[in-house]
Amino acid sequence: MASVVAEMAEHYLFAAIVASILAFLLLARIRGRKAARGRKRTDDGAPFAVGKEQCDSDADGCGVPDVIVVGAGVAGSALAYTLGKDGRRVHVIERDLTEPDRIVGELLLPGGYVKLVELGLQDCVEGIDAQRVLGYAFFKDGRSTKLAYPLEKFHSDVAGRSFRHGRFVQSMRQKAATLPNVRLEQGTATSLIEENGTIKGVLYKNKAGEELKAFAPLTIVCDGCFSNLRKSLCSPKVDVPSSCVGFVLENCELPFPNHGHVVLADPSPILFFPISSNEVRCLVDVPGRKVPSIANGEMASYLKTAVAPQIPARLRDPFVSAIDKGNLRTAANRSMPAAPHPTPGALLMGDAFNMRHSLTGGGMTVALSDVALLQNLLKPLRDLRDASSLCDYLESFYTLRKPLASTINTLADALYKVFSASPDPAMNEISQACFDYLSLGGVFSDGPVSLLSGLNPRPLTLVAHLFAMAIYGVGRLLLPFPSPKRMWIGARFISGASGIVLPLIKAEGVRQMFFPATVPAYYRTPPAN
Repeated sequence: MASVVAEMAEHYLFAAIVASILAFLLLARIRGRKAARGRKRTDDGAPFAVGKEQCDSDADGCGVPDVIVVGAGVAGSALAYTLGKDGRRVHVIERDLTEPDRIVGELLLPGGYVKLVELGLQDCVEGIDAQRVLGYAFFKDGRSTKLAYPLEKFHSDVAGRSFRHGRFVQSMRQKAATLPNVRLEQGTATSLIEENGTIKGVLYKNKAGEELKAFAPLTIVCDGCFSNLRKSLCSPKVDVPSSCVGFVLENCELPFPNHGHVVLADPSPILFFPISSNEVRCLVDVPGRKVPSIANGEMASYLKTAVAPQIPARLRDPFVSAIDKGNLRTAANRSMPAAPHPTPGALLMGDAFNMRHSLTGGGMTVALSDVALLQNLLKPLRDLRDASSLCDYLESFYTLRKPLASTINTLADALYKVFSASPDPAMNEISQACFDYLSLGGVFSDGPVSLLSGLNPRPLTLVAHLFAMAIYGVGRLLLPFPSPKRMWIGARFISGASGIVLPLIKAEGVRQMFFPATVPAYYRTPPAN
């Protein structure tokens, strides 16, 4: 009997121990759920630290994000999604999260679309009525030539895309916000937080006007052309060669469907390209910083009297009709070579870092290429907290980006100067020679267009075509008989072309542009974590 009682006691004791363990686990689970519900969550549901400051420092275990991105335009939104997809915690601070309304940033080159696919963002051009763009059509003095993008070696879906800028940006923001480790917050970054030469984060004001601090091992500034944070991160030399006035032509059929149209007018080019199934964007370039007033009607009068007569006949009536409807807007065309100051804890990207004339629409392509490059550089790193080593490693970014960025930058700024009217006969010869060279077709057009489209980022190919165009232009002047006047214009031709191209190449950096493998930073390897 005693043995039976002892056996029953053992069973009861075992059952009591199991029940206690189960009860403890259940209680811990319930308390964990309550704690999770009580924890402060971000705008899109990703948890970060509670309080007016994320943390007193960037110490381990503090709950700070891995990366702060200032600005949620094309570059910032693409960065947020890309880095978030790689598992990093990203805090995006954007001044205005409503849909942007801009007249620029509406053409994505084929090279940019390739990068969009590489980043996994190609669906962001779906559902926004984006239009396929297959090349350019140039118009000059009653003549026209159509130049197709060389897409034969690419997937059938690869082409340029044109769209309403705001729709594209909102689509990327929404995709970034689907990631649980990406937080989008509306706020205005006012300054960088620096300690002993290292950027620790940003000081910003949130939507409610509260002044907050955000900390992260890496802060990426891509707050656009008006950036107020770039001064300590680069040497900004912003040039404003012109402005553009933009408006929309509705239900207008372009002479060459699915092509961007460039009218080489006096005093400067005019652009037409589709931005939806029933809208065509028109951008009229106005040289200089000062433009005719829209408010008092000077701009409308200028467009009708000075510009409209130079528009192809098929577009002239829709052009004038759009002017009569009003809604004219202007934007400055800016150019700024990349001149970074490598700074531990921070990096510049997008228009805050590098700009070129908007004639060729290369800005978004350069930005997306930079994002793809940075993603590849950061992918091997698990920990970003060694700011000094990370800064040394990321100096390679500035060299590796050069082939594509310098090619698109140089072409954009050079073509604007070449295709702008001038009283100098030599400059007019350069413009005509460039138009005729492209009109030759074959390798003479495929090469330059592959460079323009971002599909062939080779600066040496650029130089080869510039050299060939110069020989073609001067040769036309000297044949069949070189008169003294023609020889003088030929010499001015070479001088003028050199005066356009060489300063642009110098600004990009001859060594980085043509011989990047000779730059020590080219070989930087990821720091050991």
